[in-house]
Amino acid sequence: MQDHLTKAVANDSYIRAIAAVTTSTVNEARVRQDTFPTATAALGRVMTGAALMANMLKDDHKVTLQVKGDGPLGEVIGDADAKGNVRGYVRRPHIHLPSRKGKLDVGGAVGKAGILSVVKDVGLREPYRGIVSLVSGEIGDDLSYYYASSEQQPSAVALGVLVLPDASVAAAGGYIIQPLNGAADEAIAKIEQNIAAIPPVSDMVNMGLSAREILESALDGFDIRFEEDRDIRFSCGCSRERAERTLIALGVKEIKEMIADREDIELRCNFCDQLYVFTIKDLHALLDRIKDRSGLKRIQ
Repeated sequence: MQDHLTKAVANDSYIRAIAAVTTSTVNEARVRQDTFPTATAALGRVMTGAALMANMLKDDHKVTLQVKGDGPLGEVIGDADAKGNVRGYVRRPHIHLPSRKGKLDVGGAVGKAGILSVVKDVGLREPYRGIVSLVSGEIGDDLSYYYASSEQQPSAVALGVLVLPDASVAAAGGYIIQPLNGAADEAIAKIEQNIAAIPPVSDMVNMGLSAREILESALDGFDIRFEEDRDIRFSCGCSRERAERTLIALGVKEIKEMIADREDIELRCNFCDQLYVFTIKDLHALLDRIKDRSGLKRIQ
């Protein structure tokens, strides 16, 4: 099944919902970063959460979701835009903890003391930033808390990743359901009952359910109007040009010192593991570009 998401409204538009299947996207991130199972689950949840949040915005908007706890993973980042492009990064990919109650211990790997940060680039001069304390490290609970405390929006958030014994991703996905102003108490209670009765989201994806079918299960008994379907994919915006800008930003002195070392410079993208190599000749060319801008003389 192609990774995808769907958006819907229900209860005369007083409830909005979005669900996603992200199995292939998360598995590609796992392969690129060589993550161990618990790290894979944490990374997949954060990436899926970012994808859901970004696609609740307009097409040219982006979301970066950062989880930084006191657990061994250190930092987990999900970066997504509203067009379905998603990438992620975990600082310590080779973390795997013993399972708890038959599930991967994501909360233990992330840690309960720390922060969840949301950065929304919505086209303004400065992006919107929201920061809350972690409540469990399980990511879904933390996102629910973020919505309630930072955006004053009650939300049911479910995120899940099922990892196989060979460390590959069998299923990944999630959903966000939000009752808006005007939603009846009975409707909210019905949603809570439905969510309590359905399987974990990773199990539903593993059973072959699509994003639409996941929402149909969570919103059983409601008149649902599906609004949009969209593909999701792993995509990294890194490039050699960006790597060059990173080197140029270091300044003339640093580049001269690199040249003096007489060794090639390697820059590797944290998200996709793409390697960019800059030879001594390349570094001289960067100095020439700086000279063209500032009148500096090329090193000899």
